[in-house]
Amino acid sequence: MFDSLSEKLNGVFKKLTGKGRLTESNIQAALKEVRLALLEADVNYKVVKKLIEDIRERAIGHEVLESLTPGQQIIKIVNEELTRLMGESQEGLQFKGNPPHTVMLVGLQGSGKTTTSAKLARYLRKQGRCPYLVPADVYRPAAIDQLHRLGEQIDIPVYPSRQDQRPEEICLDALTQAGSKGADLLILDTAGRLHIDETLMAELVGIKTGLNPGEILLVADAMTGQDAVNVAKTFNASLDISGVILSKMEGDARGGAALSIKAVTGKPIKFVGVGEKISALEPFYPERMASQILGMGDVLSLIEKAQDQFDEQETKKLEKRLKKSQFDFEDFQSQLKQMKKMGSLQEIMGMIPGMGQVKKLKQLQPDENELVKVEAIINSMTPEERRKYKMINGSRRRRIAKGSGTTVQDVNRLIKNFAQTKKMMERFAKKGNLDIPSLLG
Repeated sequence: MFDSLSEKLNGVFKKLTGKGRLTESNIQAALKEVRLALLEADVNYKVVKKLIEDIRERAIGHEVLESLTPGQQIIKIVNEELTRLMGESQEGLQFKGNPPHTVMLVGLQGSGKTTTSAKLARYLRKQGRCPYLVPADVYRPAAIDQLHRLGEQIDIPVYPSRQDQRPEEICLDALTQAGSKGADLLILDTAGRLHIDETLMAELVGIKTGLNPGEILLVADAMTGQDAVNVAKTFNASLDISGVILSKMEGDARGGAALSIKAVTGKPIKFVGVGEKISALEPFYPERMASQILGMGDVLSLIEKAQDQFDEQETKKLEKRLKKSQFDFEDFQSQLKQMKKMGSLQEIMGMIPGMGQVKKLKQLQPDENELVKVEAIINSMTPEERRKYKMINGSRRRRIAKGSGTTVQDVNRLIKNFAQTKKMMERFAKKGNLDIPSLLG
């Protein structure tokens, strides 16, 4: 995310931190570059103007010019102002009154509403809720079927909508059925259009009036930049939305929508979609996003990803096996699969402080194919070979290489790396310093 903007801002700050003292002219020149970088990132020009004024007002004061590390102070100010621009702190969903509560998702066709509905349902179930998915888009072909398939995938009930029903009728009937389904929360997947029109808005206003949802969330495509901001303004004017979910954030190298929406609409970004997987929905933390934009990483999100994906019971079981020197290729493969659930290697690297700049070096780009190769080699081993890797002699290595479509050198390298990893992990386990996610990383 935001690779292009991060690269440009870090270039500006590198010049500043290289100077022992800063003058007003140094700061003015740097802020011109920051302004240009933000405009090229498709940030709303009024938002950029106000942000630069706020940074300048603080940057030419005593806290910077008289500081021992003026360059670092500038970065601190920019970090704080970006955080404030995006909303200061994370804003969760607000549910008042008695259940069942209702969350209404709105947005243009193609923004990812249906997939986001399922992602949100999965996320809220992990928070202790019992969601009920409601397909209220009777116009887009296969929209109802798509939500049913997603519901089956995550084992969450879906209202049996029919295309001959009116959307408002579907939502009201689903509300009455929620209790019998054991649901305390309805997630309404409403219709969209390729563009905003009166018919669409009238329908959405009708649903809002009939159900009085506690949350109306706009799903906007982050990659459309200022178009997403304009869409948010229009939906907010008609529906008074309570927040925004930015979808497809993983593909947004600029960041214009994320940096503009709160300032333009006054409504917070509550979640971001960061991938195609059903688990790829995260709460939006302005302070963490600002740190990522400035190349400072996002350690808290990395820790949360690890905690979410690494099963506590499995980890304890593995720790016992390590202490008894029983760690084998099956354990190794199991942990790699959990690592992959955390996201791409590049995404994980971007959360590590300092790696935001390093990953720009093409020769250090993580190769996802290497993990695929490792899994293929392990899958080509027999169960006995996975348990007793030392029995894998030359002829076995040739067979494994042939079966996995790799070379004997690849197999040799994996076995050597595994032996070193096993030795290191068992040593840490015996000392009681085991942290499996970080060791495997």
